[in-house]
Amino acid sequence: MTTTVTTACVVCLSALWQDELGRMACRRCTLRISDDLAALPGLYVQLGGALMPGSGAGGPAVSGSRTAPLPLRLAPLSLSAKGGVVTVLQQWVEDWHTCLEYEAPTWKGDLAAQCHAAVARLQLLLPWAVESHPAVDDFAEEVRQTRAECEQVITRERRGRTVGVTCPCGAILRITLDTLGRRCTCGEQYGQAELRDLPLAERRVAA
Repeated sequence: MTTTVTTACVVCLSALWQDELGRMACRRCTLRISDDLAALPGLYVQLGGALMPGSGAGGPAVSGSRTAPLPLRLAPLSLSAKGGVVTVLQQWVEDWHTCLEYEAPTWKGDLAAQCHAAVARLQLLLPWAVESHPAVDDFAEEVRQTRAECEQVITRERRGRTVGVTCPCGAILRITLDTLGRRCTCGEQYGQAELRDLPLAERRVAA
């Protein structure tokens, strides 16, 4: 049986160095994933302070009441509640444990403690994932997006503009200036430079 050796990073699609051949992700992307993971516990804690209207980069909201004014901001609430940041991380831990045939993880403490535990576990298993996990590109993108969403709702900064570019097959790929690479539904893979060379998608005019 012939084994195919990976020659390009599945995250940024750049060619792997000689000593990286066979890995799923290059060292640069591995460091970026690790940095994104490391930022999440601190960002998660800050989400609690961003719940009140008027809170964010400009400081906490001022209210004459000791209780948070309503309505609460929905974006930080959805990220900090069950089903948000913590659930995303835990699902990846559970997936990796299944792949490695490890026991199912147990989660103790409040959601902030569970966030720390999930990140610690993912950091520990990251060297294995970047060498062997077939969906490490999906993991890298989801962690990057999660970090970006947290930072955006905390600072209230506008997200980077998203534009559509057209693959020769006709499919439209949505990208930003930070997009490292993207795989089209036709199977064609594009690195960051190649994505920027694709023609912009034409805007559809409403009838």
